[in-house]
Amino acid sequence: MPLARYLAFVGHARSQSWMNKLVLGVSLLLDYFLANRSCFEDSRDLFVAFAGALHSGTIGPDGIDPSGLYWFGRGESAVRGLLGPITALSDWLADRDGTRPLNPWRTATRGEEALAWAAWHQRRDRAFLGHTYSSSAAAVELRRARSVMLGRTPVVDRGATKIFPRERILDLLFAGFIVPGRQTSPRLEERLNVRDILITMLMHYGGVRVSEPFHLFVHDVAANPLHPDQALVRIYHPSSGAVPPDAGVPGLKQQPLNRQAYLRTRYGLLPRNLYSTTNQLHAGWKGNALEGGGNFFYVFWSSTWAAELFLKLWIYYMSTRSQLDCIHPFAFVTEKGDPYSLDTFMGQHAKAVERIGLIPAKVLGTTAHGHRHAYGQKLAKAKIGALVIKKAMHHRSLESQAIYTEPEYEQVQSMIEESLRRSDGNEPDRPNLADFGFHDFDPLGLLAKEENRFRRIANATTSQAR
Repeated sequence: MPLARYLAFVGHARSQSWMNKLVLGVSLLLDYFLANRSCFEDSRDLFVAFAGALHSGTIGPDGIDPSGLYWFGRGESAVRGLLGPITALSDWLADRDGTRPLNPWRTATRGEEALAWAAWHQRRDRAFLGHTYSSSAAAVELRRARSVMLGRTPVVDRGATKIFPRERILDLLFAGFIVPGRQTSPRLEERLNVRDILITMLMHYGGVRVSEPFHLFVHDVAANPLHPDQALVRIYHPSSGAVPPDAGVPGLKQQPLNRQAYLRTRYGLLPRNLYSTTNQLHAGWKGNALEGGGNFFYVFWSSTWAAELFLKLWIYYMSTRSQLDCIHPFAFVTEKGDPYSLDTFMGQHAKAVERIGLIPAKVLGTTAHGHRHAYGQKLAKAKIGALVIKKAMHHRSLESQAIYTEPEYEQVQSMIEESLRRSDGNEPDRPNLADFGFHDFDPLGLLAKEENRFRRIANATTSQAR
């Protein structure tokens, strides 16, 4: 019950990942207590031993574990991720109920205080409001340390970043993501899994993280007003992002002000990052730098032809999605119309990699995250400035003064395109779909019809947004 009360208290301010670590940590602590309660008279001594058991494991050199837990050791980072939430719970219980904290503060050693000051100066120098940091307040705070602590994980040079092989990306898209049993069909819409191709293009040519496309609504892609043949993609914050044009809910006096309220009132759903990691609807979200006024970030294309092909494929995919019974706004769906799951896509990506003769492995760059690395490496090799890369990859920090000189959307996209034209790179040329056996991109005229309808809707949406 204390754990349940604490989760209710901090649920609005803590991420699902943090709360999962808290629940796991408390579960492990209870297991350790039940296995070793006769060995300790003081709860703090038990917590110290618990931290050591997490880090070093409970199995002796002889392979025997008297406690029966048989834990293997965990890395410093993983142990800190478990001890931190438990410590926060213990502090809250101490303040609320007067219990004795498991991991109380103590006076820091000179070495600990020196390291704490170094970390404080680094945070201040990188913070936008660093000039407001108070050294006198820090002097009081940094003189103390927790009773149970672990050293910081050493920085390790892990070698070159593993990227998806650029020379194989077209094979992955047009020979890997196929519909089983339709491998020889000359019609693109029959042979290819367009949904997974779109997601992969967002990662490889747009640099997005693998979980981010799963937050896209059908409203979030439009024709670029500056380049009508290219896609303009906005990925909104799952909870606080601006609501789409159809946000009005008949009968409600107070209309939804953000996407969390929109999903709840109109569809009875949560933002996908708020579902448990065991739920098929879960898709993570990392703190990205967002555009003000809507809480979204743009997708900046590393290839002009990719932006053009994405728009064509998106229009076709939206036409097929419209024929399904989709009681939700999420863009990517299953054959039944349900929101597409991240786990299922990861499995499909692995199968597509295997179909083109590669092995799906992180160390080879052939997992889904290798595409984002390939995007970043391509921009770097094109000698695009660090500030533009920061904006294109939606990182939140470079240096404190960088916030004043961040370019706008049009500047970033034009700078990327100009730099890429000057660089030779290793990117494949614009694909010739005939090489993959497609004789006509749109043999039935479906795309042309849907494209005209899509552009009318996109133009109306853009005018409304302006």
